[in-house]
Amino acid sequence: MTNSDTPAVQITDLGKTYPGATEPALSGVSLSVDPGEIVVLLGLSGSGKSTLLRHVNGLEAPTEGAVVALGESVNRLRGRDLRALRGRIGFIFQQFELVGAVTVLENVLTGGLSTLRGPRVGIISYPRSLREKALGHLDRVGLLDFAYKRADTLSGGQQQRVAIARALMQDPEILLADEPVASLDPESSGQIMSLIREIAAERSLTVICSLHQVDLALSWGDRILGLRAGEVVLDTHTDGLSREEVMEIYGRVATTTSEIAALEDELAEAREQVLSNEVRRAAARERFAEDLANEEPA
Repeated sequence: MTNSDTPAVQITDLGKTYPGATEPALSGVSLSVDPGEIVVLLGLSGSGKSTLLRHVNGLEAPTEGAVVALGESVNRLRGRDLRALRGRIGFIFQQFELVGAVTVLENVLTGGLSTLRGPRVGIISYPRSLREKALGHLDRVGLLDFAYKRADTLSGGQQQRVAIARALMQDPEILLADEPVASLDPESSGQIMSLIREIAAERSLTVICSLHQVDLALSWGDRILGLRAGEVVLDTHTDGLSREEVMEIYGRVATTTSEIAALEDELAEAREQVLSNEVRRAAARERFAEDLANEEPA
């Protein structure tokens, strides 16, 4: 574990330009995250949130600048040393990244592969201690009864719970989450974010999570880092921060045609989700009314 006086993550003047790109994905980003802190990366699609996250565990190499995680200079690590660091940093993906055709338990067990040698096929190929550990994590996320079901039979919210259990198999010190609720309905989103927060508190985890939902970021994070076109435009704690102040980020962000289009798409998606929920509730009310009308008197 890192010393409590040492940042869990220290990023200095980070820049990233992809080959052939005319504009940098990240430019001059500096960030210090304390152990146990919960930081939200907030911004529109294409603002650099995912790229920044992927630099923390070495999935991306910087064009310039430095990234230090858990006392290790990430951009200098290679091979075994880099794999060892990644074993201390859990990652929750937007699209779950589960193997649908295998059981929930085996998907969770893959989170412990960094501690094993050689390939593993089937639940029985994993040590009993890891199987017990995986079942314990499934119990923690409320899915113990689903351990032997195929992953692709679960709902989106349930699949993200499986992904959280898989990340916990690493016993991570840092947990990265890239838009973990972007594809979920509002109710499931709230449940997943609450679960991540609870687990972070239980395990004293440092969490860096990318989101684009302002209200969720305000209610969930300790601190918000606003990104615009790869640059930091806001870095503040959420205590006393209003929705209106954060929404100014979106106003400042939408300055180009592509950025305005991205904002319009996200607003349209939100409206569609609200309308969809209303349609489902109306249909449920109609079915309930029909059931009452067709019910025979006792």
